[in-house]
Amino acid sequence: MERISRGIALEHITAVTKISQRHLLALEQERFRLLPGGILSKGIVRGYAGALGLDQQDWTDRFLRACNASGQPSDEQESWTAFASNVGRARILRREATELRLRWLLLLLFFSLVGLSAFLIVRYYGLREGWWSTLLPLHNLAPATHGVSTWVHGVLARFQS
Repeated sequence: MERISRGIALEHITAVTKISQRHLLALEQERFRLLPGGILSKGIVRGYAGALGLDQQDWTDRFLRACNASGQPSDEQESWTAFASNVGRARILRREATELRLRWLLLLLFFSLVGLSAFLIVRYYGLREGWWSTLLPLHNLAPATHGVSTWVHGVLARFQS
């Protein structure tokens, strides 16, 4: 009513305050659930009252009373604190999950290197002592596995040389 009585267009307030017309209309029609909530809603009220030349604190207090009367949560500071706490907690959980994945990856890499090192050491000493070629007796395998055994024997022969 103040805006209309002063003859100020809604588009002018939007241009001055950079607040969307959707939010300004929700404020004028007392449809507070359409506002973003918390400190942002208070900022919209302050900007709107300032653009009209009204006392910002008085209109913010009126807005809070109207929100309480309509059933909106009254303690916006508490909800803002809960929001900030949840954001912080989510960041910590993401960082801990990333660190846990990195630890498992490093552990897998470590055991892979240990296994590879053990294989190479056993193979080296087996070749040196002469028992490596008798480790897999390929001549005793069934004829059905002859193709596979020939391939394995060829791969092992490449490693021995």
